[in-house]
Amino acid sequence: MCGLPCSGKTTHSRALESRLPAFRLCPDEWMDALAINQWNKATRARIEALQWPVAQDLLGLGVNVIIEWGTWERSEHDALREGARKLGAAVELHFLDAPVEELFRRAQQRFMEDPPITREDLQHWSDGFEGPIPDEMAMFDEPFVTTRVIQATWSSAIQILRSAVGGISCPRKR
Repeated sequence: MCGLPCSGKTTHSRALESRLPAFRLCPDEWMDALAINQWNKATRARIEALQWPVAQDLLGLGVNVIIEWGTWERSEHDALREGARKLGAAVELHFLDAPVEELFRRAQQRFMEDPPITREDLQHWSDGFEGPIPDEMAMFDEPFVTTRVIQATWSSAIQILRSAVGGISCPRKR
């Protein structure tokens, strides 16, 4: 996942987690479960450092893994992509973006941080954020859920129709 706070990473990750299925690693949730302040950068870094070997072990077992760290810099995207590819895993980058005003509106509703995220925080983070560019996105695999699952569902539907109706033909995409 790639995006600033309140961009929808957790909402999107949870939806993917249930559809794939997948194992989701979210430092915010671990920090919340341990009653650690969301602003504690050092602890967040330690949690992410603990989560990465877990993700690698799961990928090695063939489990889909969603890493929900935000990954604000290209170097982070590159490190995760290269590490997962070394294990033979397909790697997707889901980029969630929203204007600062929308991020702030969402931050005012979620009450996770103490003190709360300010508009100035979000603007500062947005100014330093390295969203992926098309050349970088091309290094990642296509999203499984939005392409392969739809294709598999369509193929299954055609097979079911053929067996139910008997001998219908459908044009194939070339």
